[in-house]
Amino acid sequence: MNKGKLYLIPAPLGDNDPAEVLPASVLERACSLRIFVAEELRTARRFLSRYGLKGRIGELELHELNEHSSSADVEALVELFERGDVGLLSEAGLPAVADPGADLVALCHRRGIEVVPLVGPSSLMLALMASGLNGQSFAFCGYVPAKTEERRSALKSLEKQSAAARRSQIIIETPYRNDALLADMLRTLSPRTRLCIAADITLPTQFIRTDSIAGWQKAVPTIGKRPCVFIILA
Repeated sequence: MNKGKLYLIPAPLGDNDPAEVLPASVLERACSLRIFVAEELRTARRFLSRYGLKGRIGELELHELNEHSSSADVEALVELFERGDVGLLSEAGLPAVADPGADLVALCHRRGIEVVPLVGPSSLMLALMASGLNGQSFAFCGYVPAKTEERRSALKSLEKQSAAARRSQIIIETPYRNDALLADMLRTLSPRTRLCIAADITLPTQFIRTDSIAGWQKAVPTIGKRPCVFIILA
């Protein structure tokens, strides 16, 4: 019989002090666990050291779950819960949201293992909160295609859906493609469509601004390789 629970442990969105964005109860829970599943083990070790486990990382049991993990790899993780509670860590923000850890959460539901989400920062919700766009109707659209023509077509489609439903469309991108995505937004979308750019959320370098496409075209920012969320509302 499975004994453990799955705790979904948030991570800071950057290199700021975890105590700035995570409640003390979350840090305490993380430090009470000894078994963890993470997308990248090096990042997980760094996070856990900063959470309060510095000097004790060697005592932990760490398992990797990423986009290369097979369904058999995921199924094999169920045996961890026979030994106790397990923590799931994301690379940044909330586990299982735009994150391969969702497969482990789904496994737990199939096997009757309790899933416990813990409080922490979500770049998607923080960006929406700060955008001034429609927080009553919104959709997380994830990544748009990397190829230019496909990306522009996808942006037009998302804009059309937004106009029809008056819905905010939340988009993320691999950081090194941020500026290419913004350039295509400014080239493709209607001048009246509003766009929020939210970069480095919760960090000292945070930048959040909403303007029309026409307004952005007057002064185009360089985002660079900063974690960024884009929200459009037609």
